[in-house]
Amino acid sequence: MLICIGGRGWYQEEGKEAVELTPGKVVNIPVGVKHWHGAASDSWMSHLAFEIPGEDGTTEWCEPVSDKLYGELK
Repeated sequence: MLICIGGRGWYQEEGKEAVELTPGKVVNIPVGVKHWHGAASDSWMSHLAFEIPGEDGTTEWCEPVSDKLYGELK
């Protein structure tokens, strides 16, 4: 689970459109969903991340987001 607490950013699940993150926005991320999140190119972002215990749930760090994809977000 992510909670944006300051600034502005983006969250995107693989194969879906990016979602803007602003203070108070909460994103529930199911186990096994490949995603990325980070600050917008013209802002900083602060967030809280919670890992909720469950079955077969581990964190897997994937490849970096490409500059091309990141640059397309407004």
